[in-house]
Amino acid sequence: MLAIIDYGAGNLFSLSSSLRYIGVQNEITSDPCVISRADRLILPGVGAFGDAAASLIKTGLCPVLRREASEGKPILGICLGMQMLFDKSSEGGEHEGLSFIPGNVVGIPDTGLKIPHIGWNALIFNEKRPKSAIYKYVNNGEHVYFVHSFYASCDECYVSAYTEYGALITASSESKNVYGTQYHPEKSGETGLDILRAFCEI
Repeated sequence: MLAIIDYGAGNLFSLSSSLRYIGVQNEITSDPCVISRADRLILPGVGAFGDAAASLIKTGLCPVLRREASEGKPILGICLGMQMLFDKSSEGGEHEGLSFIPGNVVGIPDTGLKIPHIGWNALIFNEKRPKSAIYKYVNNGEHVYFVHSFYASCDECYVSAYTEYGALITASSESKNVYGTQYHPEKSGETGLDILRAFCEI
């Protein structure tokens, strides 16, 4: 069973529906016992980093997630959920993240393109590291759907794929059993379903 973490800052039901569509049993929950029993976890997120971080702290789930991560359970952060896997964000001040992946969340650079970045962009796999397990069924150059104004700035060893939006920005990241996608797999058609399917096989 897969647990979708409910901390009041996620697009939960479309994600749950996408997982059911590919045959993955899942539960939307904030119950530490359910989270502990789950085989894998997804941390979704929409909105501002500071508000989401405060909501997660309020639920008391930070130590629960840290325990599950340290025990090797596969965890996937989506969009703002991915950003919260990093050390801190500069969105609206400085806010602490979960520090599962080293790096900071910063604003998309001003290159004359519209911000927020909304729409379909191609994945550019990081050829300096092995292909990520979440891209088992996906080819380099396939398109996924983004909605964001900030992104994760980190060492390239943690970047599994980039996308180009005036500059190369992190599209997905990982460290050991922790994975993140800046884009929304649940809004990315068949490619997104394949990414979710691959994560559920890790």
